[in-house]
Amino acid sequence: MNAVRSELRKALTTRLWWVLLVIQSGAVAFFAAVFAFAFAFGGTASGAAGEPGALAPEQLALTVYTAGVSLAYVFPLAFGALLVTSEFRHRTIETTLLAEPRRARVILAKVGAALPFAVLYGLATAAVSLGVGSASLAAAGQETMLGEPDTWKALGLTVVAMGAWLLVGVGFGCAVTNQVVVIVGLLAWTQLVEPLLRVAAGFWEAAAPVARFLPGAAGEAIVGSSLYSASGLASLLPSGAGLAVLLAYGGVAALIGWLTTFRRDLT
Repeated sequence: MNAVRSELRKALTTRLWWVLLVIQSGAVAFFAAVFAFAFAFGGTASGAAGEPGALAPEQLALTVYTAGVSLAYVFPLAFGALLVTSEFRHRTIETTLLAEPRRARVILAKVGAALPFAVLYGLATAAVSLGVGSASLAAAGQETMLGEPDTWKALGLTVVAMGAWLLVGVGFGCAVTNQVVVIVGLLAWTQLVEPLLRVAAGFWEAAAPVARFLPGAAGEAIVGSSLYSASGLASLLPSGAGLAVLLAYGGVAALIGWLTTFRRDLT
C-alpha cells in the first residue's frame, strides 16, 4: 500500500491526469453529437422507412452512447502508458527502485494506483455520453431510449471498458518505456492501423473472426455496440470475452516489460 500511495502522489502532483480527462470529455461529447446528427440526417437513422441500413431506435441510441468507447479510448490508454514512461523519461525510476527494489511490486503498485483513474475516466465517459448523446438524439428528433435497461447496461459497461483501456496502457508502458515511441505507436495503431484492418476484414469473410480479437474490437465488445457493428462491417465477441481479451493484451505487455525492461540495469 505504501508503494501504491507513492504512485498515486506522483500522478496527482502533475496536471496530466485532469488535462487528458478534459480533452477526452470534449472528444466524447463531439463524437456523441456527430454520431447522433449524422445518423439522424444521413438517412440511416430510425424512421427512415424502407432505406437499407436504417438503424433501429435501440441500435441508434447504443451507437451514440458508446461512441466514446469506439473512438476516444486512446486517452485513457495514453495516460496509463504515461504513468510508467514518464518515470523513465524524467529519470525518476532510479529513485523509485531504490525505495522499492522489488520490481514486480513496482509494476503492481502502478496498476493499483491506476485503478482510481480508470474508474474516473470511465465515469466521465459514461456521463458525457449520456448527457450529450441524449440531448443530441432529442434535438435530432430521435428516441433517447433512456427507459431501456440495455441503454443503462451499455453505459455501465462503458465505465468498465474505458477503465480497462487505462490498465492496458500501464501494461504497454511497462513493455515500451520510451515515452515518444509508445505514444506514437499507440496513436498509429488506434487511429490508423487497426481501423484499416477492421474495415478490410469487413470485406474479407475469412478474416472477420480474427478481427474480433483486435484490441479495439475487444473494447467495443465489452459494451456490445460499436460503429463498426452498427454498419455491418464487423461482429463482436461476447461482453465477458471482450473484457478478457483486452485485459490479456495489457497483462502480456506488462509481463514482457517485467521480463525485459524492468530486469535491466538502469545506469
